[in-house]
Amino acid sequence: MSTSAMDVRNDLLDGLRPYGQEHLVAFWDRLDESQRRSLAAEIRGVDLALVTRLYRDPGLPEAIRDLADRASSPPAVRLADREGRFASETARRRGEEALRAGTVGAILVAGGQGTRLGFQHPKGMFPIGPVSNKSLFQLHVEKLLAVARRYGVRIPLYLMTSPATHDETVEYFAAHRRFGLPEDDLHVFCQGTMPAVDAATGRILLDRLDHLALSPDGHGGMLAALARSGGLDDCRRRGIEHLFYFQVDNPLVEVCGAAFLGYHLAAGSEMTTQVVAKRFPQEKVGNVLAVEGRLRVIEYSDLPDDVAQRRAPDGSLAIWAGSIAVHAFEVRFLERMAASAEALPFHRAKKKVPYVDPATGTRIEPDKPNAVKFERFIFDLMPSARHALVVEVDPAKHFAPVKNASGEPSDTPESAKAQMVALHTAWLAQAGGDVAPGVPVEISPLFAMDANELAAKLTPGTRVTSPAYLA
Repeated sequence: MSTSAMDVRNDLLDGLRPYGQEHLVAFWDRLDESQRRSLAAEIRGVDLALVTRLYRDPGLPEAIRDLADRASSPPAVRLADREGRFASETARRRGEEALRAGTVGAILVAGGQGTRLGFQHPKGMFPIGPVSNKSLFQLHVEKLLAVARRYGVRIPLYLMTSPATHDETVEYFAAHRRFGLPEDDLHVFCQGTMPAVDAATGRILLDRLDHLALSPDGHGGMLAALARSGGLDDCRRRGIEHLFYFQVDNPLVEVCGAAFLGYHLAAGSEMTTQVVAKRFPQEKVGNVLAVEGRLRVIEYSDLPDDVAQRRAPDGSLAIWAGSIAVHAFEVRFLERMAASAEALPFHRAKKKVPYVDPATGTRIEPDKPNAVKFERFIFDLMPSARHALVVEVDPAKHFAPVKNASGEPSDTPESAKAQMVALHTAWLAQAGGDVAPGVPVEISPLFAMDANELAAKLTPGTRVTSPAYLA
């Protein structure tokens, strides 16, 4: 080992020793120069004091219990009462004004891989069109382009990747010429990472001799990554005042929906979130609720059973609002939160993480959870919002997550495609057409964004008897 390599190792050890992480350079003499540079950069990029503090703090389950005991239904625009505080048509007009003024942008969170789907690529590349076979990425971009065309503006897309998906995502968009999105309107940025630590000791795990066991820092990492990448500065330059946020795995999301944005604006909300009514108390969704006037989300796994079972006087669930990870943010709110180091706390999750045995250098594949990962969740911004609102949507029209492989009970490609077909079949019926039973039909967002737009283009009495893609 050269003197310079030894100096680097000793320098790293000086930083690692106070935190008991010296094992990270245990195999230094077995690495070549390139591997040493890579490992040194990763180690220097870790906030060791933060990792130590997060490991030693086991969380406060009693705080969750206390929050749950004080929780109530959130302030919401319910499906059953669209003419209450903000009338639906008034909201739609307000949203359309903002879209027409060019003050709205979109954030697409797409850091996940399609591993659970048996798809070894970024999940956004997964083919989901029931007839067209279009990818999730293409579908979302075309929805955005359709909205931009309707209102005569350009809507920038801020696309968040992860280290595992970034390069392939960039190459995919370049190969497809961004599906028609102008180059200046696509801002791709990569979320940060956090190291996984051994659950028993708190020692950071090595994935390889020259590589830490790093994983994305959660969808809450969006805020820091967007600011770091210059995305918030770009919003300010463009005059973007509100951002529509959604995740890549929902092909039914109504991208930059005018009514949703209108409710957000009419309420003077800094953060507005879409929810669906839970079908049963322990449904596996984040629970949006209010505690002393502030919105919060408690994960289904943390919500006590007795709280989940609470009923309102009419017999409905008291804790009824299930998050679908669709939000609207005021940009000034994000700027304020980005300046606060404590805006988004880290959550701990026990996971199975392969690692290198620091004594032997052998790679271990654990058969049970052995590590703690740290993630941030974007919904933790809710309590900081000075004004916040919940908007209920119909899951049949707005929510078809693609999370599980074919054959699983729910949230599969097949279930999502079936919902897409059902929605587009209903549009055809409303527009005066007819679809033969069992025949799949798909409507490109560039052809029609809704039943009204479809009616203006469809020949009355149109009957679809074979698989059809309207584009």
